[in-house]
Amino acid sequence: MALVVDCRAPDCLRWSCEDVAAWIERCGFPQYQECFTENYINGRKLIFVNCSNLPQMGITDFEHMKEISLRVRELLGIEESLFSRSISMPHRDNMGLFLEQKSQSGPRGDALTYIQFIKEQKL
Repeated sequence: MALVVDCRAPDCLRWSCEDVAAWIERCGFPQYQECFTENYINGRKLIFVNCSNLPQMGITDFEHMKEISLRVRELLGIEESLFSRSISMPHRDNMGLFLEQKSQSGPRGDALTYIQFIKEQKL
């Protein structure tokens, strides 16, 4: 089944692990290319890269963690989660929620579009 590309979904969702490693090098962190490839971080998995899980990947410099997390959010077009938000609010903006669904492999993740997601979630 062919990947259905959504006009609102970032192009980076189609990146391979090697594409992500090249991107992290362009961001100024060539020392972490291996961390990303060894952890099989492809474009779909970038949604899960943040300060909470970067240490598990071997990235422990706090300033680097903040910068990489910021770059991922910018690349994906998502907002930073606010720690002062109410627990009744969704933990991500609509695009972030969509990208979490889109990150799943298989026919559903491949075919899911942003408009379809918004309609299904009644957002």
